Amino acid sequence: MTWDAGAGEHPSSGTRESAVTDEAQTANRSRLAWKAEQLRVWDLLQLITPWSLLTISTALYFSRVLPASGEGFWPEGASVLGLVAVAVPWVLFGHTLPIRRRTLRPMSAGVFFVGLLVLCVTLMTYSESFLVFTVAGFFHAYLLRPWPLGVLGVLATSVALNGSAMRVWTDPTSDMLAEFILIVAVQTAAIGVGILLTARSEPEERKREELVERLEAALHENAGLHAQLVAQARESGAQDERQRLAGEIHDTLAQGLAGIITQLQAAERSASMRGETEEHVARALRLARSSLTEARRSVQALAPQELGRAHLPDALRTLTERWSEDQGISARLAVTGTREPLSPAIEVSLFRVAQESLTNVAKHAEASRVGVTLSYTGTEVLLDVRDDGRGFGTGGGAGFGLTSMRQRIRGVGGHLEVQSAPGDGTSVSARVPAIALGGAGAKGETDR
Repeated sequence: MTWDAGAGEHPSSGTRESAVTDEAQTANRSRLAWKAEQLRVWDLLQLITPWSLLTISTALYFSRVLPASGEGFWPEGASVLGLVAVAVPWVLFGHTLPIRRRTLRPMSAGVFFVGLLVLCVTLMTYSESFLVFTVAGFFHAYLLRPWPLGVLGVLATSVALNGSAMRVWTDPTSDMLAEFILIVAVQTAAIGVGILLTARSEPEERKREELVERLEAALHENAGLHAQLVAQARESGAQDERQRLAGEIHDTLAQGLAGIITQLQAAERSASMRGETEEHVARALRLARSSLTEARRSVQALAPQELGRAHLPDALRTLTERWSEDQGISARLAVTGTREPLSPAIEVSLFRVAQESLTNVAKHAEASRVGVTLSYTGTEVLLDVRDDGRGFGTGGGAGFGLTSMRQRIRGVGGHLEVQSAPGDGTSVSARVPAIALGGAGAKGETDR
């Protein structure tokens, strides 16, 4: 005896990302992108500040000193213009290009700062307009490493700036010196704290900026992988659908046609006996109509006809009674436990197992009695189909049908076992999780 069961439909599983995880990742990416934007703004400010301040100072100087007639340009104006001409390449090669190329080193930054401060002090001896340009020293002090050198750079810039502005070097007084020292101390402390905090946080911010870049690259790569997974999922879905339809056709049309053939063969054998031919032909017609109905439902990918009108216990009762009437074999259904409406996928899978098991009993078992038991245990639902037929030995149940039956039950998270021995009948046992319809179970009656 070789058991044969069709492959059934099983819900295809898909990967869903947690909404909370997605929101956290999005927020983290936004925060990192915001901090990266801050770093870019600071780098841009470092680049343009010396040029802006030098341009403003030079424009103020020549707009005030140089008359419209051009008188007074020589020699002071020419000297200032020469110093400005020296400041341009100094800022370009010592500040702008190293920052853009990320090649600024502590030693070169210190040399540039000293030269910048010398140029600023020299230009301030010609005009206070270049006090504006001297402010660039505060910005470059942020680039000095280690951070104590940056604070020292702020102190030197503050001394040069306030000393020229207050004329401390030409006519100092005790009050002026006290005011000068207080301004320099407060200015150095205020800006120096910023340098200290920047020195501690900037390396981490730079690492985060690199992390953002790596995340963007990873997201771009993941987009390509996602496209491949979508294509593979579509191919897998098409394969699953073909397998499902093949199982539906096997479970309905093939079984119905096999029953029709059996009834017509019986009619042929009993042609000489009055009345029996008409009975077998009537059964064949009933099976043909039922198979046609199932074929139409299979095309529409719907559940079995019996499940369209009732829940699983009632559908199994109808199936068992009809099978018993058609085959002339005693069949009894027992339902134990509290009934619960299960998910459609589970009900269809169990119904198909029972349907296929009864069909195989009729075709191979030569049984006189069949017992079908549906048990609700709370967390699981068990289906047992037992017959007292001739059974089969080792290897008799290893065909394609049994493999397909197991795939059907595994598709809904269950397990199927087949036990048989020659002369001891056959038992088909399916065990599936009790996944309730809509997440809730409904209490029902207990029926034996």
